[in-house]
Amino acid sequence: MAVVEDLVLSLVSSPTALLGAAVVLLVLCLVSSSFSPGEAGKGPPGPRPLPLLGNMLQLDLKRPYRTLCELSEKYGSVFTVYFGPDKVVVLSGYKVVKEALVSFSEEFGDRYIPPIFYEMNQGHGIIFSNGESWKEMRRFALSTLRDFGMGRRGIEDKIVEECKFLIQMLEEHKGKPFDTANPLNYATSNIISAIVFGSRFEYNDPQFQNLVRRTNESIRYSGTASIQIYNMFPRLVGWIRNRKLILQNVQSSIRDVKELIKQLRETLNPNSCRGLVDCFLVRKQKEEDSCVMDTHYNENNLFFTITNLFAAGTDTSASTLRWGLLLMAKYPHLQDKVQEELSRVIGGRQVRVEDRKNLPYTDAVVHETQRLANIAPMSLPHKTSRDVTFQGYFIKAGTTVFPLLTSVLYDKSEWASPHTFNPSHFLDAEGKFTKRDAFMPFSSGRRMCLGESLARMELFLFFTSLLQHFRFTPPPGVTEDELDLMPAVGLTLNPSPHELCAVSRQ
Repeated sequence: MAVVEDLVLSLVSSPTALLGAAVVLLVLCLVSSSFSPGEAGKGPPGPRPLPLLGNMLQLDLKRPYRTLCELSEKYGSVFTVYFGPDKVVVLSGYKVVKEALVSFSEEFGDRYIPPIFYEMNQGHGIIFSNGESWKEMRRFALSTLRDFGMGRRGIEDKIVEECKFLIQMLEEHKGKPFDTANPLNYATSNIISAIVFGSRFEYNDPQFQNLVRRTNESIRYSGTASIQIYNMFPRLVGWIRNRKLILQNVQSSIRDVKELIKQLRETLNPNSCRGLVDCFLVRKQKEEDSCVMDTHYNENNLFFTITNLFAAGTDTSASTLRWGLLLMAKYPHLQDKVQEELSRVIGGRQVRVEDRKNLPYTDAVVHETQRLANIAPMSLPHKTSRDVTFQGYFIKAGTTVFPLLTSVLYDKSEWASPHTFNPSHFLDAEGKFTKRDAFMPFSSGRRMCLGESLARMELFLFFTSLLQHFRFTPPPGVTEDELDLMPAVGLTLNPSPHELCAVSRQ
């Protein structure tokens, strides 16, 4: 609200601006009819929008998912809200979100690309693209990730190796307070880097550190109120600082990725691919040799597929691990139970994925961390590919759709205590791990996270390895109750900045 008020005040701060404000008011009057429902009673209900501003004054632009959850209480599980002039249909609750993304996967399967993300990706890559290019890049990425061991023993060995480097980095703090962000981001980044580039980076490599930093900054800036406003009014507020910082980060990262590709291209052996980049370069050359017209294997798709995978493979897994360690420090009695189970079942050896079935409580803690952390509360925006009648409502082709994942992970009809950290959500009466249908942190349907199996393996192995070696506590002078569980503002939900102590258990 304060951001909107600042913009309004800036409009009336001078005679020239006042004239501009008058013009804006005239425009508001002219466009007001566009917000009058043309098909009253047919589309999803929702709060009445203001001309041009839509429902912007009702939304918490820093944490819009909260406002949308509140609106769903009043307007139901399918409702309409206007982000400025842009109409959005919001889907709320497990049953409705699952039905839309799975049973109506084609109709709700396109991606809406907000202005900032179009500028960042130009419609290329995997995450913010549509049509045949998206289908081909997703297919290629998924098959290549599997070829390089995603979900199998090959990548498990790489994660286990990375655990040792991560543990070593934490040991260097000697039990003193430190920010968990960089170590965990570097560790998760190195897993996707090993698959994409064919090798890991040293944690002190400046190029690697800058890639990680810029990626995390851009994800954080993308969820700010100023970028929300830019996405609504791109022609009016293109000057905002966060937009400029994001685009600068994108250009710098593309420059670094080009340099990495250049090095790989110079040492390429078509008969022995080291990673995804090699596979892409080989495929690109084959299509060029065969004179394939309009090939999707071009430089732009290569750059943005790499940056998409690097961002997705770094931020969400690292954020979830940060939440996991923070929750262990905040609830030491639960940390006791995890470490007791690990000691009893595993002892001092390295945990492997096959141990998961014998560690039901630990597995439940990892799953409950993902549920409560709610990393992607609104998923990423979808768009209807054609006209559809859903839940009795008519939704036009091209309508932006928000599958509200926070409403699934916190659905009161699915979870006994949705807003508290309760590993029992994933345990039966006998203490055995039990799956839950409403556990959808990776979304579902055509656009679900293609790296789900990799992320699940990373979370389990990193978390258990760290809990084997360290006791996580608040810094001296800080009580468990003082550890803040309020997420920071961003496109994804990271913990607010904090420090923990990793005290060796050896």
